[in-house]
Amino acid sequence: MLYLGYGILGGIGLGLGYISPVSTLMKWFPDRPGMATGMAIMGFGGGAMLGSPLAVNLMNHYSTETSNGVLPTFLTMGTIYAVLMMYGVINIRVPKADWAAKHLKPVTETKRKILNPAQDVLVEDAMKTKQFWLLWIMLCANVTAGIAMLSQASPMIQEMFSGQIDAKMAAMFVGLLSFFNLIGRFIWSSLSDLMGRKMTYTIYFGLGMILYSLIPVFGKSGSVAFFVATACVIISMYGGGFSTIPAYLKDLFGLVNVGAIHGRLLTAWSTAGILGPTLITYIREQQITSGRQPPRPIL
Repeated sequence: MLYLGYGILGGIGLGLGYISPVSTLMKWFPDRPGMATGMAIMGFGGGAMLGSPLAVNLMNHYSTETSNGVLPTFLTMGTIYAVLMMYGVINIRVPKADWAAKHLKPVTETKRKILNPAQDVLVEDAMKTKQFWLLWIMLCANVTAGIAMLSQASPMIQEMFSGQIDAKMAAMFVGLLSFFNLIGRFIWSSLSDLMGRKMTYTIYFGLGMILYSLIPVFGKSGSVAFFVATACVIISMYGGGFSTIPAYLKDLFGLVNVGAIHGRLLTAWSTAGILGPTLITYIREQQITSGRQPPRPIL
């Protein structure tokens, strides 16, 4: 039941709730698709700020001497999600075909080149292109690095700054990273409307490599402030990588099938979810095996 309900059915619901608003918003904001996807995906990331404490409170409410309250919590949250999603189904619509021509101001020639509207491409044809798979690799690399850092953020900062950072301060660091992950989704995707999607991903890739290489340097130098600032920028680009992808796909393959194409591309996210934590854990274990055991974190 856990794999079927939370895994398969929950995964289907997650895909519907995640991808549908993204493609719909881009149709309402055709001149600012990056900003539109940033709003939707920022909301997706921010949902954990409401859902996590709600789940904890519900489990505490339903728990008894013989039950931990997990089952009624699942049922309650499932009911809440069903009501909210049905509200969206009933009320949210895509604009009429001539809506943009009547309501949007003409864009400048420079912005027209950046937006680069493409002819609509079928999903099967999009997956045969080099551009699709290059974006797949880029998203997978970006998410692998971001998840690897998030999964080890607390022990990493405690080990690098042993004696300066305790578990409570490390928890605050993780919360700060979550905040930058959230706002990065909106800021970077909105900037991509001005800079262009290719330039934005060039920054993700180039600046990301530089900042990742500086992480151990700041750790060895004992500079907590520079370490935290660097990590925050990295995580903001991790969030930005999610939100910029749909607008990039719209530029390359058109707007009609962007939802379906986006769904195919998100297999890179699933792959990275396995690669990131596995890779960082393997490297960590190899260091310990070779005798490079760092100081124990403060508990």
